[in-house]
Parts: sequence; C-alpha cells; structure tokens
Amino acid sequence: MPAVKRTVKKGEMIFHQGNFSDCAYIIQSGKVEILEHNDDGSLSTLGILQENDIFGEMGLIDQMPRSASARALEDCEIFVLSREAFDNLARSNPETLMPILKVLTFRLRETLELLKAGYMLPGKERRQRPS
Repeated sequence: MPAVKRTVKKGEMIFHQGNFSDCAYIIQSGKVEILEHNDDGSLSTLGILQENDIFGEMGLIDQMPRSASARALEDCEIFVLSREAFDNLARSNPETLMPILKVLTFRLRETLELLKAGYMLPGKERRQRPS
C-alpha cells in the first residue's frame, strides 16, 4: 500500500503524545508544529516543519508511543506512510529509506547538542530551550 494523501485543517491535531505510532507523515504543503506536553499541562513548541519534512517516523522503527504531538499551523496536504508501506520499502528498495535515516541522525545530533548545553538534563529540571 503506497502513501495516502490527507488534508489537515489549520489547528487540527494530527497525533497526540503518548498515542500508538503506526505511521509517519511527509508534508506536501503547509506547516506543522511539533509540541511537547509539559507536566503542568501546557505545551512547548519543539519545532516547526514545512514542505518535504517528515515527522512521526520514530514509531515506524521502534513501535513506541508518540514522543510528542503534531498540530497543523495552517491548512496542510500530507502523505501518510503506513508501517506496511514502510516495511515494503525496506524490503524492496532499502535505499529509499536514506532520507528517514538522515532525519533521525540529524535529530539525534541536535538532541546531543542540547544535552551538552544543559537544555535537557535527565532527572533534573530543564533549562529553557533556545528559541
């Protein structure tokens, strides 16, 4: 099954932190905000994604719950890549997964830099992230 195109309206939640991860998304048009739920119930923006960005991909690989939420900042057209489609790509054409691996590597490096700078301190109160 190939990726399926979906229209998302401005303000609509695409997925919620803690939900089951069964697909990834690629933005064809529009902007998506990635949000983290704080202990006090508020939301923090982790990033803003736009055309050709992929998100929600970690769950395709580790099958863990969503680590953040995603909300459309404007009307969007997105492609939904199911786990089945991902697995078929991995088997039949593994080189097509390189963009996802590059995104994961970039995000891991970014997280390590934040850890080094003290913005993400495991077991301790976090410092405010830079904008």
